[in-house]
Amino acid sequence: MWQQTARVAVRSWRLAHRSGAWDLALVVVAYLVYYVVRGMVDGRAPEAVSRAIRIVELERALGLFWERQVQGVVLTSQVLVDIFNYIYVYGHLPLICIVALAMFLFRRPIYVLYRNAFFLAGGIGLLCFTFLPTAPPRLLPWPYGLVDTVAAFSHISYDSQPAALVNQYAALPSLHFAWNLLLALAILEATRNPLLRAVAVMMPLAMAVAIVATANHFILDIVAGAVVALLGLGLARLWQRQGPRLWRRLRRRAVPVSIVAV
Repeated sequence: MWQQTARVAVRSWRLAHRSGAWDLALVVVAYLVYYVVRGMVDGRAPEAVSRAIRIVELERALGLFWERQVQGVVLTSQVLVDIFNYIYVYGHLPLICIVALAMFLFRRPIYVLYRNAFFLAGGIGLLCFTFLPTAPPRLLPWPYGLVDTVAAFSHISYDSQPAALVNQYAALPSLHFAWNLLLALAILEATRNPLLRAVAVMMPLAMAVAIVATANHFILDIVAGAVVALLGLGLARLWQRQGPRLWRRLRRRAVPVSIVAV
């Protein structure tokens, strides 16, 4: 009886992986974890604002406080404001879904690698959001803060995103940049098409400008996002090389070889 149950479990596991049900389950779990973390930062606004002001002071000391100049250039044109507002909103989750679906259908090994990198980078980000909540420039008082261009100059609203995905104090690191960088690297690895590769190179550059111009992140948030993305990808590549061997050992211990081979 237990052998039949084990066979069914193994076949169900393989079907879940082939059909994408496993990936959907991971997304649901990640959504719930994010929701819990979002609730944990409620009431920590003074801490988040104080940390953001320290980032401004550090950038000034390093000569990196360029956010005001970047936004000043963008604010000279309503067209530029609209472009970067749209990049900030639609170059994130919608673009992730499109690229993930294409990779899942046509480049499955690359999809699996970068799916793992996304979740690892997101997990590191959630730890930072939990223990180091940081306000974005748009929520800081003068003279530290900047103009919230999404709220002030467009019909796009933060409310258009699911409420559980909006964490006001999740500026450090920038997952907008981290995940966009991973998307770009995935596209570069998946295709030799010159046009697609050129678009991939431009994506993180455009997102970096957008998240600064919309006053949602500091430059150091972008640097931290790049570190998180590359760390997540490095861990995902390590798992790609060592994970299958470890997984086979665990399965041999949990399920008899005759069952696993079914």
